[in-house]
Amino acid sequence: MRELKGLILSGGRGTRLRPITHTSAKQLVPVANKPVLFYGIEAMAAAGIEEVGIIVAPETGDEIRAAADDGSQFGVRITYIEQDAPLGLAHAVLTAEPFLGESPFVMYLGDNLLQGGITELVAAFRNHEPDALILLTAVPDPENYGVAELRDGAVVRLVEKPGEPQTDLALVGVYMFTPVVHDAARAISPSDRGELEITDAIQHLVDGGRRVEPHIVKGWWKDTGRLEDILEANRLVLDTIQSRVDGELVDAQIGGRVVIEPGARLERSSVRGPAVVGAGARLVDAYIGPYTAVGPRCVIENAEVENSILLEGASVRGLAGRMESSLLGRNVTVGRDHRQPRAYRFMVGDNSEIGIL
Repeated sequence: MRELKGLILSGGRGTRLRPITHTSAKQLVPVANKPVLFYGIEAMAAAGIEEVGIIVAPETGDEIRAAADDGSQFGVRITYIEQDAPLGLAHAVLTAEPFLGESPFVMYLGDNLLQGGITELVAAFRNHEPDALILLTAVPDPENYGVAELRDGAVVRLVEKPGEPQTDLALVGVYMFTPVVHDAARAISPSDRGELEITDAIQHLVDGGRRVEPHIVKGWWKDTGRLEDILEANRLVLDTIQSRVDGELVDAQIGGRVVIEPGARLERSSVRGPAVVGAGARLVDAYIGPYTAVGPRCVIENAEVENSILLEGASVRGLAGRMESSLLGRNVTVGRDHRQPRAYRFMVGDNSEIGIL
């Protein structure tokens, strides 16, 4: 088999994570203080893939280019491929065809996280040399995914978001293809939602007698497109961290697995891991509970935060109760105002959600 290339899809609009994604690409929302996209690039590098194409949208392409740059920080070479409109995963494959050429490739959805990476799966693809390899996992709500039906261990049918799923095996956001997928993507028609579905392209391969090999994912997999999913992904990743304290502790206590990045300062504060406190963050008379990722330059003062993600520059001050299960965007301020008359004061973007203490 020829040398594999990588294709990461990072062009989605992220409507389910608004308002965060009004101003930032959903693939750059951090999990455990690292952009989701970076986990996919690192998985490619760990599997020995050196040439990686990243599909970007016109609106967020510059931000993604600035974050991932040329790929040298990950040990790969990145080529950016602009997709004018989100017309489906199979359309993304066709858009990337000039980059992919005749190479087999791994396609990875840029907002997905897969436990254990893809090294073993890439090895299986190289060794077995099927025309395509798809990853599947059992889910409680298969109607929200592409679903696969198997017979005697072989893929016989794929359906995108079926009304009445015949199985609970959902397509995980990682696929491996030989160049035959390009002809399959050209042969299909747009679905009812106007997209060229990758499930239809794979079904075309199956119907044409091509060998499509399924692999059931044993570990966890998360599509981080919704708040509850990104918080769950944050918990899963934080469960794997090793303790490291490079910041300054002043009458502060930490317990469990905690990472304190350089330049962070904790004063009269307590952090219960697993948790990470980003570079330059400042905690004063604060409590940080488990499964919290405090981004760089955040300030938490006279407040308690648990099971939450705070992006760079966010601040939380003077809360009467504990803030939990929350996602704060860059430079967001949450605090108590003691001026009279007492009232709630908000400046909130579209599609936000606020729970009053």
